[in-house]
Order: sequence, then C-alpha cells, then structure tokens
Amino acid sequence: MGEGTGDAPTAAHGRDRDVELGAAVERARHGDEDAFARAYRIVHPGLLGYLRGIVGEDAEDVASEAWLEIARDLGRFRGDGAGFRGWTATIARHRALDHLRRVRSRPRPTGIEQDVLDLPAQGDAAGEALDALSTRHALALVAGLPRDQAEAVLLRVVVGLDGPTAARVLGKRPGAVRSAAHRGLKRLAKQLKGRGR
Repeated sequence: MGEGTGDAPTAAHGRDRDVELGAAVERARHGDEDAFARAYRIVHPGLLGYLRGIVGEDAEDVASEAWLEIARDLGRFRGDGAGFRGWTATIARHRALDHLRRVRSRPRPTGIEQDVLDLPAQGDAAGEALDALSTRHALALVAGLPRDQAEAVLLRVVVGLDGPTAARVLGKRPGAVRSAAHRGLKRLAKQLKGRGR
C-alpha cells in the first residue's frame, strides 16, 4: 500500500465509471429501466454515504425521497456521468436539509455502515478486503469532522465529485470547498498518523 501507487488507476477507473454512468443515464432518460438500475447501482452507495454524514440513521429514508425525485425528473437532466453525480448529490442534499428542518435537529454523524462499503470492486479478494477495512476506518473518522469539512470530503471522496461540482452542490465557492476538503483530509491524515505510532 505504497503512497501514490493507486492514484492513476483510481482516476482512470473514475473516468471509466463516469463514461459508463453517462451512457446508462442517457438510455434511462429514454425509458430503459435496466439502464436506470445500472445508474442507481453506480451512484447509490456514495450518495448513501454522503447522506449518512448529514442525517445519520435517517439516510435510507432521505435517499428514497431523493431517488423518487431523481426518477421523476430524469427526463429533464442534461449532462454526462459526472454531471449526473452532481445533480443527484444536489437533490439528495436538498432532501436532507428538508428532513433536518422537519425534525428540527442538527446533523448527527453515525457510524458508517456496510452499504457505503458496497462500492464497485476493483481487484482481487485480498485487495478488496484491505480496501474495505481502509474505507470503513476512514469513513468512521470522517463522521467526526466539522460539518463543512465532512461534507466536502464526502462529496469529493465518497461521491466522487470534482471541486467545482462539489461547490455547486454545497452552494459555496470552489475555493471554500477545496479548503474545507483540504483541512478535513489533513485532519484525517494527522489522526491516522497519530494512531500508527
């Protein structure tokens, strides 16, 4: 698990997934139910992880509301796979904020559950197990970050959005989101380094 060894394959894999997602979304827009199911399987795990960071244990309910809206409005969506991720994250965030207003509570991070770890597999079983352990540990640490940092990290790392798209989802300037993500990742790295001693 050397530093930098997985960066290029991960970026290439992300681009490939966005191309696959874009194609599925385009077919789904024209009524292909199997393509919609494919788009759902690609996007849902990251979206659910993001929602868990905002609404905690109510994430499943909020995700269901978001997916109903996504399905209803899909015909109006225009864009590629990366754009679809951003669009779905924006809808999910609006549903989460509506939910929080309804229950008049503050965001309550909880432990990250198995659904978030059901991200698409990329390698052998041993590598997948190590990735799952690393992911579970990192996502549990993300839950302890300040909200702005946690949301920025979740959108960038878990949902897979680029900086400008994450900024649009959060309604902030790209620099503010970059800064929050950087501070959050720096804090996580410090925590991981402290535990390694």
